[in-house]
Amino acid sequence: MELRGSANWRKPRARGRLWWHHAVLCVGGTLVGGVATLYAWLIDIGHQLFLAASAHGPWVTLLLSPALGALAVWLTHRYFDGAEGSGIPQIVAIVSGGNGTAKRRLLRPAVIVGKIGLSFLGTLGGFTLGRQGPTVHIGAALLVSLRRWLPGLSGPAGAHLTALDRQLALAGASAGLSAAFCTPLAGIAFAIEELARGIPPRGSAALIAVVVCAGTVAGVLQGEGPALGMIAAGPSAPYRMAVAVVTAGAVAGLAGAGFCWLLVHSERWLPPRIRGLRAQRPAMFGALCGLGVALLGLASSGTSHGSGYGETRALLAGDLVLPAAYPFLKGLSLLLTWLSGIPGGLFVPSLAIGAGIGNLLQYTIGQAPLPVYAALAMCGYLAAVTQRPVTAFVVMIELVGARGLTIPLMATALIAAGVSRMAVPPLYGALSGRYAPATATGRM
Repeated sequence: MELRGSANWRKPRARGRLWWHHAVLCVGGTLVGGVATLYAWLIDIGHQLFLAASAHGPWVTLLLSPALGALAVWLTHRYFDGAEGSGIPQIVAIVSGGNGTAKRRLLRPAVIVGKIGLSFLGTLGGFTLGRQGPTVHIGAALLVSLRRWLPGLSGPAGAHLTALDRQLALAGASAGLSAAFCTPLAGIAFAIEELARGIPPRGSAALIAVVVCAGTVAGVLQGEGPALGMIAAGPSAPYRMAVAVVTAGAVAGLAGAGFCWLLVHSERWLPPRIRGLRAQRPAMFGALCGLGVALLGLASSGTSHGSGYGETRALLAGDLVLPAAYPFLKGLSLLLTWLSGIPGGLFVPSLAIGAGIGNLLQYTIGQAPLPVYAALAMCGYLAAVTQRPVTAFVVMIELVGARGLTIPLMATALIAAGVSRMAVPPLYGALSGRYAPATATGRM
């Protein structure tokens, strides 16, 4: 996003072009914020419709989840190839470099439609998925679609990705995360920590502008304030907080590493017959995953369905105590959802699993209040899954507004990410191998 010949910026024509480019990028950020908000509303509607349908009896869930799972997987493979999963591995592959039509197809407008529509179907079927990862993919595709309005930069748009396309994808992806969480700082941290190794210095200001526009628009439309409510750290002896940080970081780190291992090495632990069914008859495999999700929902009294946002918010507010099996059932439901290939993300479900781990730790160890232990474990589990501790603790600080927990959250994220790194490669970098084999062990 750097103006060619910018040394002549004092010339009126060059100065006018520069302002035009910045205006287009800000419009793009605003568009990302608006689309992210509409997407959030749609997912909320889908979850409410599922809850209303499942209230009629368990037989509804046992029929609905397999049917919609099969439909969503079939549509993904038939019309929206490249839209599967969270979308972050696709963005890693794009930003990592290299040209090719295979990568450009990951940013086509159909991906936006597929991400929104198919994750709505998954939510309607009770699958465990988040919208933050897909919003990252949507943001990248939206901003790259504005390429035509930026003439004179890095040559004309064509069948192959250019350096400008990758920078636009980076800015759009970061704006997507900012808008999804209504947390501009998290979007900037995500850009710096996850993707931005190749961005030129002059492009950083434009990237920040896009991220801030997206986060501000989403915050205004979705409401100000911490999304998960304020929690109070409260007075606590230093040694008690230290015990809580170490235990939350270590346990959440191990749990997150185990989950990552299952995702990265699914070809190793899935039986050959199941792998064959997944490859040759994906719709039937999606139906079986839906049946598993439905059974887990019945076993968890419905708490394993959806992203887990409601349960997490209630736990942090002190209005809910989750059952001991919650993180295990939620994790299994998320694993089945991911394996099915339905578009959906890991961020909020990971936070929900972390909240369940914090609930268990507080019950067994009890060195900190439940909301504090839950927040620490949420931060740790997200850091372990993404292996990006800065993004994890910035997300948590903005989501719960607990400024007094800044240092404990940071320490927990560092411990959990370190534990995860010793066991598994970075999750999104490993999963991006299917889109860019040369970067399979890349930056995420």
